[in-house]
Amino acid sequence: MAHARKTTHSRKTSARKSTRRAAPKRWSQRVTKESDALDLKQGVFKLTSAKEIAASLKRSAEHSARRKTGAYRSALSMLTFYINRAGKTLPQTQRTRLERAKVELKRAFGRE
Repeated sequence: MAHARKTTHSRKTSARKSTRRAAPKRWSQRVTKESDALDLKQGVFKLTSAKEIAASLKRSAEHSARRKTGAYRSALSMLTFYINRAGKTLPQTQRTRLERAKVELKRAFGRE
């Protein structure tokens, strides 16, 4: 009959966890604000028209001095980042509007 091994000390799993650095709160908000991709207009993703969102992203991408890639790629990546970070909390109407903004962005850059 096998006996369970007794330990003389309790295991501390919290010791391992405490060495891990906690992610700062609102990191995605900081990325949106300070990203090298674009200098975004305040509240661009809250606009009511997909065309307005696409036009604002295009304008920001073309005038940004901080972006490291092409204007189209920067604008599309920032829009995709916002949609992905919002996840399931993004209302369906707003998600649909932002997905339409992707199509409008392609059209604005002549990539249709």
